[in-house]
Formats: sequence, structure tokens, C-alpha cells
Amino acid sequence: MTSMLSAFSQWFVNPRRNPLARIHMLTVSSRLRKVGLRYDDLYDPYFDLDIKEALARLPQEVVDARIQRLKRAMDLSMKHQYLTDELQALQTPFKSYLSDMLALVKKEAAERKALGALPIYERTLP
Repeated sequence: MTSMLSAFSQWFVNPRRNPLARIHMLTVSSRLRKVGLRYDDLYDPYFDLDIKEALARLPQEVVDARIQRLKRAMDLSMKHQYLTDELQALQTPFKSYLSDMLALVKKEAAERKALGALPIYERTLP
């Protein structure tokens, strides 16, 4: 039963197999392109401290580019405008810059928990 549920959940979220997931991915992609964001920009470092740690470990140029994309998106949103079609064509909304570092941080946290070590940071919400 568990393997069947796991197989269904993998099929359900895979845009290559599930047409509904493909439509959702294309919709999210077009909305992110309009304001020049990447999907990883939507993660909130104040909500998840693993994200905060992963962002702290990234090179400063990557973090600065993320901040600039967020500022541009907020500016366009307040002006009720979108990027030009030429700039939208250049956007890569699903090019990940955070997932590898986030996986490493989560792996380290799981390892620390398995070994019984104290956490590096306390998980408190602001």
C-alpha cells in the first residue's frame, strides 16, 4: 500500500508524466517570467531556518542576484507592470541555485539528529 501511494505521488507531481502537473508548471513558469523571478526565490528564510543556512553558505554574488530579482519583482508589482517580452524570454524560472545547498544542509541536520548532537540553531519562528 505504501509503495503504491509513493508511486502515485511521484506520478502526480512529475510534469513529464502528469498533464495537470505540466499545466501547473507552465502556469507558474509564465508568472515567474513576467516579474523575473526564479522558483528558488520564493523560499522564505524567515520561515525555514534550513533555507536561511543554505543562503548563508551560497556565494555572495548568488545571494545579491536573488535580492536584486526580488527587488525588481516588488517594484514591477507595485507599478502593475511586467518585464518586456525580450527580457521575459531570457528568464529561467526553474534554474535552481539553492536546491543542492539546501539538500546538503538538510542532510547535515538529519545526521546531527541521528548522532544525538545538539542542533546548530534553534528552530523558532519570528
